[in-house]
Amino acid sequence: MRTVAGPEAGALAARARALAVLRIRSTALAVALLPAAAAVVLLAGSATGSIGGSQDEGWTALRWVVTGGALVVLLLAAAVAAVVVRARPALTPTVPIDEETAPDLYQLVRDLAERLEVPAPSAIALTPDCDSWLEDRTHPAHTHRRARRDRGALAVEEPRPVRGTRGPGPAAGADRVVDRPERGAPQAPVLVIGSPFLWWMRVAELRALLAPVVAGTGPSVHPDIASARRFVRGLDAAVAVAARGGEPSSGPAPALVAVVRRPAFGFVGWVARLLLRGCRDHAAEMERAVAAAASERAQTVDYGLRIVAQEQVGLAYAGWDRLLTRVALPAWRMGRWPSRLDAGVVSALTELSRRDRLAEGFTSRLSERPACDLLEEPGAMDEATSLLAARLFHGGPPEPGPDWSPVDWGAYPEEVVDRKWRQEAARLNRLLDECDDVQEPVGAAPAPARASGPAPATLARVIDRLTAAPAGPADSTDGGAPRLAARLSVEVAREEAAATRAHGQGPAAGAEGPAGGSGGDPWIDGFAPAFPLQPPRTGRELLADHVTAMVCCAAVDTAGAAPGLDWLDGPALLVGGRRRADLAHPVLSLVEDGDDGPLRAWLGEVGVRPEKPVRLV
Repeated sequence: MRTVAGPEAGALAARARALAVLRIRSTALAVALLPAAAAVVLLAGSATGSIGGSQDEGWTALRWVVTGGALVVLLLAAAVAAVVVRARPALTPTVPIDEETAPDLYQLVRDLAERLEVPAPSAIALTPDCDSWLEDRTHPAHTHRRARRDRGALAVEEPRPVRGTRGPGPAAGADRVVDRPERGAPQAPVLVIGSPFLWWMRVAELRALLAPVVAGTGPSVHPDIASARRFVRGLDAAVAVAARGGEPSSGPAPALVAVVRRPAFGFVGWVARLLLRGCRDHAAEMERAVAAAASERAQTVDYGLRIVAQEQVGLAYAGWDRLLTRVALPAWRMGRWPSRLDAGVVSALTELSRRDRLAEGFTSRLSERPACDLLEEPGAMDEATSLLAARLFHGGPPEPGPDWSPVDWGAYPEEVVDRKWRQEAARLNRLLDECDDVQEPVGAAPAPARASGPAPATLARVIDRLTAAPAGPADSTDGGAPRLAARLSVEVAREEAAATRAHGQGPAAGAEGPAGGSGGDPWIDGFAPAFPLQPPRTGRELLADHVTAMVCCAAVDTAGAAPGLDWLDGPALLVGGRRRADLAHPVLSLVEDGDDGPLRAWLGEVGVRPEKPVRLV
């Protein structure tokens, strides 16, 4: 008996698991056809006189019952099959790369596939994430939609105009992407590459990193594995369709439709979940076998360099996470989106390499050719992926507009950091005015400053408020900080809800998107971010941020400080051209303990005059 080893063994194991999945599909079909087969046997036996007679009432009743039950089962099975076939599996929102805009990148992938002796991916796309994978986009629902719309690009990835780029046109090899694949020859999947890899990694590192991913196209185009994957993805999409269809309709639906809709979709979801449970273990083992076969086949291509590339993956993930949460998120909250996130990750990782001893020596690689040179217009691709990142991680509009405009890194300190501080300081002082209007000490004379208008916006006023003794039962022992934090939470939530409604009423919300207007497409609905970067901030955190903003405004206006950008920590206060990173502890002492001693000492050291009014927005 011949022992099979290497990539062939993994491919055989994956095919065996795929056949197990297909057997479950065949079993489900057989179960659905079994009552019809019984009805056919009874009817044929009655016609030939082999089973009962035409005058036998018992056999006649049995034939009618079995025939009626078979029709019901066939109708239910047809309904479930229709939902499974027509349901659109979820696709990852990506930025497509046409071959004419990245011929060198396509050639690198083709050469890699040739070395691995596997089919080349059908297309390449970018995603704003530190990961790379193959994605099957040959489901009949997607193929039907692309044929109906007569587009020259992937339907979920309709390119949007980017500054400095030409309008969308037929790409080289577009017929390979959109045409229906020939029967018996499954189309190769799409290669999705994390955009930070292209800007941070060198060409050789990217090739080594993509080797095991591209090697997965070999098992992916096997007919049995492709069919099993389509079946599992169709079941998963059917479960999602059943979950959405079973929800109460918000429109004026007829009563009969509302009564039938929920149990019908409930039955479809139950059958799909039952089949998924049966396929789960086999599908998981199939994917493990495919990954093992791809990894084994890629051993012969740049194995030593792949170890170095994997180290860069961890570094890139750390820098990308810090850039999104500390640098991009404050800009997104201000209605601005950094248009060069991928270029910014290089600066963030260079700074991380300088600070972290574990990353020493990585910056010496920067003299080699970066992988982004494989793109004809890296700036346009960077801008497109930056907008997609804002859409996915923050929930912003899909198109730039007056309230959603790009910002360059050079203008970030003035247009984002300074505006952020001024807006938060203005919000804090507005709430202080409202609190003073609502809560006046009984029998106390009005303050002289309030006799002619609102109190001036000074840092001293904020400090006095947070260190004052409780003026009533609404305040606690720490000077009213909890009440102010609660009001801040309500105010920020109200402003964010208003911004979401404004985005939802924009032109992009009602326009028909790439999905043809159906729900679930992240380009046209679901303004909540698909992958929130951070949980909602607590009232204490909001209060600390607003007090910090007030301190920074006072430092800029009275001590000659300036707003700045730290690639790993986001907005920064520059005093004498150097970043002051020691403000967090004094502010927390004031907010949490009502102790203004550390903050006043810090203000005296920097030269800030808290009694001077600050400039608000």
